[in-house]
Amino acid sequence: MTEAIIDPDLSIIDPHHHLWDRRPLHHLPPNPPTHAFEHISHRKGLYLLDQLLEDTNSGHNIVATVFLECRSMYRADGPNELKPVGETEFVNGIAAMSASGVYGKTLVCAGIVGTAELLLGADVGRVLDAQMAAGGARFKGIRRSTSYDADTDVLGPLNRHAAGVMMEPKFREGFAQLGKRGLSFDAWLLEPQLPEVIDLARAFPGTPIVLDHVGTPLGLASYKGKLPERFGVWRENIRELAKSENVCVKLGGLAMPFCNFPSMLSDPRAPSTQLAQEWRPYIETCIEAFGPKRAMFESNFPVDELSCDYATLWNALKLIAKDATADDKHELFFGTANRFYQLGL
Repeated sequence: MTEAIIDPDLSIIDPHHHLWDRRPLHHLPPNPPTHAFEHISHRKGLYLLDQLLEDTNSGHNIVATVFLECRSMYRADGPNELKPVGETEFVNGIAAMSASGVYGKTLVCAGIVGTAELLLGADVGRVLDAQMAAGGARFKGIRRSTSYDADTDVLGPLNRHAAGVMMEPKFREGFAQLGKRGLSFDAWLLEPQLPEVIDLARAFPGTPIVLDHVGTPLGLASYKGKLPERFGVWRENIRELAKSENVCVKLGGLAMPFCNFPSMLSDPRAPSTQLAQEWRPYIETCIEAFGPKRAMFESNFPVDELSCDYATLWNALKLIAKDATADDKHELFFGTANRFYQLGL
């Protein structure tokens, strides 16, 4: 059943979504997915401008969006370290299409967050320069995923990184290049890794960092059933991270498999009231720690489609924020993202 849209006039910047074309995966043998993330490719292998607009036009007032890297449309040729520039070129083209006004009022990909291999050390500067040239004023920063857990069943197909990468001297040598260029860093990691990003934020107080997905709490694989007992540790780390004024937090991503809430892949789909109940303790803790001016709601689409559709997701977030003041709602849904990504809206 389609839900009625809550507060449809509230202006929203969606600061975290992806674009990809993964249709070739549909030609694989029809074996059942072995990890929840594999449902994304089976359910929505194509997520480009038309699919995004279908979501952003589903009833909420989405004024603008920010694209986050997702290993899509890399260059086929050239040095490996420069292949991710192809993704920025692709997304900047989508943004130019949207900016024409032909596709409606939403400024799609008004900000672009690409990627670069920070383990290159200072040499990553030339990659960042190439990214900035490809994305122009829309290019705002990078995300270099650092997600890791010793239990490989936690990340499944997303197992790509070594332990402790944020503490590596070469990583930090590369990270220093961001501040020199006025670029930001999106930090995607798992809850047990929060002390590492706390240390990183203290080491680079002049570089804007945003913690993706409230720090990705874990409730699957060897962490199954452990959300309640780990909540206190997560909360203390969130409060500690919030002491670094250069850090903001994205409020979302809780529809992914990592938390393993009952709404994950549920049939029938969970309503916004259930989603709000499941997500509220994490989101309210983050707002309390960071304040509305350093917190931003996100969709994380199409990944969060594992639990709900786009309209229902924003309804759930609005239910969580329903008792906030008008000024605080503006910050959470629009203002913080606008400032952090320097969108000028």
